Amino acid sequence: MTSPTSAPVASAAPLTLEQMLHAMPKAELHCHLFGTVRHETFKQLNRRAGSPLADDEIEGFYTRGEKPVGVLRVLRALDAQLVRSPGDLYQLTFEYLQDAAAHNVRHAEFFWNPTGTVHESGIAYPLAQGAIVRAIHDAKQEFGISGRLIAAIDREASPEAAVEMVEWVKANRCDEVIGIGIDYRENDRPPELFARAYAEAKKAGLKTTAHAGEFGMPWTNVRTALDELQVDRIDHGYTVIDQPDYARRCAERGVIFTVVPTNSYYLRTLPPERWALDHPIRRMPGLGLRIHPNTDDPTLHKVTPTQAWLMMVRDFGFGLDDLRGFMLNGLDGAWIDEAQRREWRTQWSAEFDALRARLDTEPAPTNHECPTP
Repeated sequence: MTSPTSAPVASAAPLTLEQMLHAMPKAELHCHLFGTVRHETFKQLNRRAGSPLADDEIEGFYTRGEKPVGVLRVLRALDAQLVRSPGDLYQLTFEYLQDAAAHNVRHAEFFWNPTGTVHESGIAYPLAQGAIVRAIHDAKQEFGISGRLIAAIDREASPEAAVEMVEWVKANRCDEVIGIGIDYRENDRPPELFARAYAEAKKAGLKTTAHAGEFGMPWTNVRTALDELQVDRIDHGYTVIDQPDYARRCAERGVIFTVVPTNSYYLRTLPPERWALDHPIRRMPGLGLRIHPNTDDPTLHKVTPTQAWLMMVRDFGFGLDDLRGFMLNGLDGAWIDEAQRREWRTQWSAEFDALRARLDTEPAPTNHECPTP
């Protein structure tokens, strides 16, 4: 008897583009745990804490307007007032991985800020990390998704706090905590402030990444992160296009840029009629840069992994050949062992091609030649 998985592709029902992108295997390399909290879970945490946040504040957090406004107070309230036990961190992690797996995310590397958890939530680092790691194990068992944790420096805190955080990670090493990153507002907090923390992480054998060139901050932040901090990949990195010569050096080095189609800065600062045309994501591959799309803060941005990939076609005009390449960029940028990478590259490519063969109408790609500076 022929098994369903070996049935001829031609006999399968045709797929819309969105159905194809939902079914394609995906990696998520750029997602923040506190930006994944389900709406109902957030309300439950707030009620349990005595409702320190007004209902309209929470509703505003989950309302994505054309010109998104800051929601930092609500986001920070998770550390300061709402998350109070290792069990809370377990729940947030398990729910995120469940939601990601529902969109066929097979591997997720996600950020968590230990500084806020320890100093604001009052949860000791080993207990917090242990809860998140247990959720990673349970989600793998339940949903088949592979999870890895990136301990992120809070760049709005001090450089000393960043070093302290790296020391926590070093003292509690486990395979699931794969590396460090840095996030929150980049303005006035350039990457070189945290050079010591990165040096300690590299010395300990941790992988490293950094948010740079995100809030319209200068391209030199990308250069600093790569050349001075020696990070393994870049999160966002959009302003690197302002210096095409350096961008081409990044291309030659094969640097992976984890980009975010729903990034708030460009939605706020570019005119709606020009947003998709002038967005740096559209220009990056034209400079040879290797990009990989991600959700960043899926519930906050009102986006799913499927929708993030759909935006790459619908808004930025990339074709399916481009998307196949972006998928493989994600595997090359993922912090997995080489045997796993080779296996997934072969398997995911075959799955992508089989799904593509079922597509009812293939989108025509846009010309992405990079304009001469």
